[in-house]
Amino acid sequence: MKSFYLKSLGCKQNQLEGQIIENELLSLGYIKAKTLKEADIYILNSCSVTSHSDSQVNYLLKQAKRLKPEIKTVLTGCNAQTYKQHENFDYSDIDLVLGNSEKMNIEKYIQNIFQEKSFYVKDIFEVKEFENKFLKKPNTTRVSIKIQDGCNNRCSYCIIPYARGNSRSNSIENVLEQIRLVEKQNIKEIVLTGIHIGQWGLEFNKTLLDLLKEIEKTNIPRYRLGSLYINELDDEIIEFLSNSKKFCPHFHLSLQSLCDKTLNNMNRKYSAQEALDVIEKLHKKFNLPYLGCDIIVGFPQETEEDFQETYQNLKKAKLSSIHCFPYSKREKTPAFYMEQIKDEIKTKRTKKILELSEILHKEFLEKNKNTTQEILIEKKSAKTGLYSAVTKNYIKLYIKSEDENLRHSLRTIELNQFDLY
Repeated sequence: MKSFYLKSLGCKQNQLEGQIIENELLSLGYIKAKTLKEADIYILNSCSVTSHSDSQVNYLLKQAKRLKPEIKTVLTGCNAQTYKQHENFDYSDIDLVLGNSEKMNIEKYIQNIFQEKSFYVKDIFEVKEFENKFLKKPNTTRVSIKIQDGCNNRCSYCIIPYARGNSRSNSIENVLEQIRLVEKQNIKEIVLTGIHIGQWGLEFNKTLLDLLKEIEKTNIPRYRLGSLYINELDDEIIEFLSNSKKFCPHFHLSLQSLCDKTLNNMNRKYSAQEALDVIEKLHKKFNLPYLGCDIIVGFPQETEEDFQETYQNLKKAKLSSIHCFPYSKREKTPAFYMEQIKDEIKTKRTKKILELSEILHKEFLEKNKNTTQEILIEKKSAKTGLYSAVTKNYIKLYIKSEDENLRHSLRTIELNQFDLY
C-alpha cells in the first residue's frame, strides 16, 4: 500500500477533520509516513482564513514537489473549496484537489491519484446535510466532537461561509453516540467544536442549550465549548452552564472588535456595550472563568480613536487572554473594497493588544494562585518526566509524579506551586 504524509492547517475543526482523514486512510491499509520524504502522497488540509494562509498553502505544496518531485500532492480544506476566490493561486503542482465536502470521503478519490490529475469541488452551498464522520480512535486526552459546520452569518471580512457553506447541525443522537464511544475509551473531557456552534440546531428548531441538556445526562465528566458569538450567550444558557458540574468555565468569545463603528462595518450584530454586559455576567456567574477572545485590528476605516475604543474596552472587560491578528484582505468580500489601513499601523496595533493580553493573562494566573482546582492529567514528557495537565478553567501546567499511569485521570490540587506552559 502507499504511504501518506498529512498536514492540517488552521482551526480546531480542520485539525479534527485531518485526524478523521488520517484514521480513515489507516483503516484502509495506507501507511502513515514519519516524514514527507518517506511519503508517496502529501495531503495538505488547508486553511484560507487570511491571505497568509493562502501563501502558506502555495509555499508548502511547492516545497513538497521540490523536496520529492515524484510525490503526489492532494490539496483539500478551505483553500481548495474557495479556489474561485484566489485568482492568482497556482494549482499546477497539485495532483488532486478536494473540496471540504469531498475530503470527508477521501478514499473515493485518492485511489486514482497515480493515473491522472483530478479536481473535485462541488458548490458548498448545495450541501444541506451534516457529514457525520467522527474520530473512532482518538489518541488525545481531550477529544473534540464536531457538532456543527458552516455559518449563516455574512461578516463583511469573512471568506469562511464560502469555504464551509451554510450552517448544518449534527443530530443529538449522533453526538451522544460519539460521547458514549469516547467514554468507553477512558476519555474524561470533550470539546464541542464547529464553525459556528451557536447556530447548532437551527434546522431542527432547537438551540445549543437543548444539546447541552442532553450532554449533561451522559457520564462524561467534563466538556468545553468552542468559540461562541457574544449575542448567543443569553441569560438562560449562562444560568444553565453556571449550575453545571460538568461544564468547564472556559469561554472563547468571537468579539473581533469592541468599537461600535467597526462592529457595524464588520456586519456584526451587537454593540460593544452589549458585549461588555455579557462579559460582566460571566465574571459574576462563574468562579474565575477563563475568558478569551478574538480581536481583529486595522480593519478598513478603523481610525486611531476607533482602535483606542476597542483597547480601553478590552482593559475594562478583564479578559484572561486575547487572540489578536491584523485584518487580512479576502478577495470578493465587502471589506476588500473598503478604505484600507497601512500594514505598519496594523502591526503596531497588533503589538499593543498582544502586550495587553500578556498582562491580562498574568493577572488571571495570579487570581488563581492558592485556589483548589480539578485538573485533567495529559501526557508525560519523556524529556522532563513531568506530566502536562489542564484545569477546568483552562490553566495549563506541569506536575511531577512518579506514577506512570496518571494519563487520562482527574485530580484535585492546590495551585500554589506549579510550572506553567
